[in-house]
Amino acid sequence: QVQLVESGGGLVQPGGSLRLSCAASGSITSLHIKGWYRQAPGKQRELVAGINNDDSTNYADSAKGRFTISRDNAKNMVYLQMNSLKPEDTAVYYCTADRGFHRYWGQGTQVTVSS
Repeated sequence: QVQLVESGGGLVQPGGSLRLSCAASGSITSLHIKGWYRQAPGKQRELVAGINNDDSTNYADSAKGRFTISRDNAKNMVYLQMNSLKPEDTAVYYCTADRGFHRYWGQGTQVTVSS
């Protein structure tokens, strides 16, 4: 069994920063943490930032230049540094990982950007 636990969300003012963390535990053999998605109310879940096995990264256009994804393989952690946050970044942020054809999701962490 795999557990993905996100943390670091909260309420932040526009222009502020947050750092999200995702910790993988349990049966993590051959588990690859893939990145971060988000889902805003009334909208579909969307990819925010991805990280590949070779540590190459990809970002949604809305995240480019503001968000940075990184990984610590030794700790089975992945992070999302979010800067210059905007109200439209408000969403539940989910960490995701793959093993073979199976995809795992965390429970999500709420990010609210509001003054």
